[in-house]
Amino acid sequence: MEEDKEQAAEEPKKISFSLTRNIWINILLFVITVFTTFSVGISLSVNYLHTEDLVQGSQVPLSLETVMDPQVISLAAIYVVVLLGILLGHEFGHFLTCRYYRINATLPYFIPAPTLIGTLGAFIKIKSPVTRKKQLFDIGVAGPLTGFILSIPALIYGLSLSKALPPSAAEEQFVIVFGEPLILKILGAVIFKNIPSDYSVFLHPVAFAGWVGILVTSFNLFPVGQLDGGHVSYSLLGEKARDAAGIFLGVFVIMGIRFWIGWFIWALILVFLGWRHPRIVDESIPLSPRRKLLACLMIVIFVLSFIPDPIKGYSLFEIMRLFRF
Repeated sequence: MEEDKEQAAEEPKKISFSLTRNIWINILLFVITVFTTFSVGISLSVNYLHTEDLVQGSQVPLSLETVMDPQVISLAAIYVVVLLGILLGHEFGHFLTCRYYRINATLPYFIPAPTLIGTLGAFIKIKSPVTRKKQLFDIGVAGPLTGFILSIPALIYGLSLSKALPPSAAEEQFVIVFGEPLILKILGAVIFKNIPSDYSVFLHPVAFAGWVGILVTSFNLFPVGQLDGGHVSYSLLGEKARDAAGIFLGVFVIMGIRFWIGWFIWALILVFLGWRHPRIVDESIPLSPRRKLLACLMIVIFVLSFIPDPIKGYSLFEIMRLFRF
C-alpha cells in the first residue's frame, strides 16, 4: 500500500489513450485486413467444403459460382470474425491494462498481408514510459493470456467440425502442412480418439483461426526484447533477462536450421527492433507472489502453444536438399 501511495505521489496523471487525427490509419489498416483475411477465408472454406472431391483426386474449380456459394461466404466471414476477434482481444488486453495504469497507448494497428493467414498480426504503440515493474508485467501478460483464452474455444469448436482424412489424401493433395502445438495435439487426441493413428485432420476455418491465435501467443511469449515474453522475463529476472534473450536468439538460429527457416527472419526482426529490454525504476523490487504464480502459468501457456515448425518441410536442411545445394 505504501508503495502505491508513493507511486501516486511521484507520478503525474497521464492520459489513458491516444485518439488523434491519425486514427484513420488504424481504421484503414483494419478494413484492409478484413479484406485480406476474408480472401484467405474464401480459400480455406472452398477447400473445407470440397474436401471429399480433393480426396478423390478431383480439382475444385475456383469459379465465380464456387466462390460466391453462400456457404463459402459465410464460412469465410466466420473465419474473419474469429481470427480478428482473437487478435483484437490480444491487443485490447494490452490497451485496457495501459488505460488502467493511465499509460498513454494507441489503439491497435493491424498489418494486412497476402499470406497464408491474411495478416501479420497487430500491435499497439505505448507512447509514455512504463517505469514500474508491476505495470510492465501486467501489460506483458494481459495480451497473450487473453489471446490464448479466446483461442481455446475456437480450437475446440473448430476441431469438432474438422474432417479426418486417410494418409494418402493428406500426402497427395495438400502441399502445405502446418505444425501442431501441444494444445492442439491434446485436444485432437480427445476429439478424434476413434480415428486411425495414420489419419490426418483437415481443419475447419474456425479451428485454423484458433491455430493462428495459438501461434501468435507463442511468438509473443519468447523472452526477448519488447515482446510480451520480454516484458514478463524482465519483470522477473531484471538484468539477467538480457542474457536469456541472447540465448533465445541463438535458439532461433538452431530452430531455423532444424525446423523452419522463418525463425531466421524472426531473429533478424528482433535484433533490428532491439533484443535488450529498457531498464525500469524499481528493478530491484521483487514481484508479488500472485504475479510470480501468473508467470508460471504463462510458461505453461508457452509450452502448450509453442510450434517449432509452423510450416512443415521448410527447414534449412530441407530447402538445401530441395535445391540440391
